Amino acid sequence: MREKTEDGLASRAGRLFSAYRDGDEAKMADLVAILTPILWHTVRSVRLDVATAEDVLQTVWLTLVRKADTITEPQAVLQWMVVTTRREAWRAAKVARRVKVEDFDSAVGQDQQASPDSVEDDIIAGDTRARLWAQVQKLPQRCQALLRVIAFADRPDYAEIARTLGMPQGSIGPTRGRCLAKLRLALAADPAWEGR
Repeated sequence: MREKTEDGLASRAGRLFSAYRDGDEAKMADLVAILTPILWHTVRSVRLDVATAEDVLQTVWLTLVRKADTITEPQAVLQWMVVTTRREAWRAAKVARRVKVEDFDSAVGQDQQASPDSVEDDIIAGDTRARLWAQVQKLPQRCQALLRVIAFADRPDYAEIARTLGMPQGSIGPTRGRCLAKLRLALAADPAWEGR
């Protein structure tokens, strides 16, 4: 049982990062695979468009590769990545605010190219996601942060989440339960959500 609790996301990320630094370059692909969902949602929570969010993630991964030798504790790589991603996303958002809206007129819809086989399914799925995340954004900030991290982790590492979000580890489960209950109530009160 003790092995399971120690084999959380931070531990797995630390092992993969250590193996990468020790010369097993293929482990970087595994690290990217397990951390990208959390990092992606961290970037998108800043409300960046898809292309900018992808650029931010690419920058963060390149920064990790360049600074790999400066990270003294491999177990901290998850926290380092989340903090670095958040800072880079804020920087990109600040730059984006300086650019005029007209500059993006020609780019509208480029990231919304639907496949011809399932246009209706794509529209329904997109609408469902939009309504769900619109309700999440109405929750208290603490709930938003916690649900974003937990929603995209295969096996959430509560110790790492506690450090990253500055919460007591023992309160994560109960807080998640309360946040999900608030979300369920909000969705139940949304007439457009009925039947989804």
